[in-house]
Amino acid sequence: MAKGLGKGVNNLFKDMSSIHDEHIQQLSVKDIRPNPYQPRKIFDEIPLEELTLSVKEHGILQPIIVRKSLKGFEIVAGERRFRAAKAAALTHVPAVIRDLNDRQMMELSVLENLQREDLTPVEEAKAYETLMQKLKISQDELAKKVGKSRPHIANHLRLLNLSELIQEKLSRKELSMGHGRALAGLKDKETAEQLADKVLKEGLNVRQLEKLISEAAPTRKEKPKRKADPHLKQQETVLRERFGTSVAIKKNKNKGKIEIEFMSEDDLERILSLLGEDTENRF
Repeated sequence: MAKGLGKGVNNLFKDMSSIHDEHIQQLSVKDIRPNPYQPRKIFDEIPLEELTLSVKEHGILQPIIVRKSLKGFEIVAGERRFRAAKAAALTHVPAVIRDLNDRQMMELSVLENLQREDLTPVEEAKAYETLMQKLKISQDELAKKVGKSRPHIANHLRLLNLSELIQEKLSRKELSMGHGRALAGLKDKETAEQLADKVLKEGLNVRQLEKLISEAAPTRKEKPKRKADPHLKQQETVLRERFGTSVAIKKNKNKGKIEIEFMSEDDLERILSLLGEDTENRF
């Protein structure tokens, strides 16, 4: 079990380790279909080739888990083993058949993949999005469910606002998560794509990209620069940690405003809920 996963995940998977107590069947490869809820879209070729060689020599040592469907069986866990079996020209694979409804299968499939450390940032983001949509839960609830922080969830979900072209570069590991987070702050997708190309051509690190983004921001008439109020900066940090999202406090003479960023309707509801808690505690 990967580090950082919550008790909810452990409860979902506590039965996954008892395969040896179940009846293992040899199923025809032709009767097995990929998992429709599989968040992983990219399977690294080298590890898959290594697994294929192992399967050719030793066979599949751990059975895959499937559920019965209208047209054979659908994979719940073990798609890499199944792909290796096909590549090794096996006709049958050992499998355990589980009785799962759509919701259970979706949860197990997505969470089983979230255990792995080799998911790309975009795949991880889409897994979070799938869980939130299918389970109808907020970012805060999801964070507790998978044992991650709210900012971790929010930062990944922001990647889904990037263009498909940049998401592909992230998936191919041409750009890092840090590059993606920086580019996600740009509203103009064309500018973001141009900067992404520049990163690749010039081998820019995240800090250099952030500097470029700052320089590319629309220029306004220069105004006398005011010293940042250290108290307001400190309060921004407190609020940013409290709400798990970007917060800006802007003050002009005796007036000011607080800007709190939200990424979706669920995220807005989460923030409003936290604001409600603060109001109740104060009054």
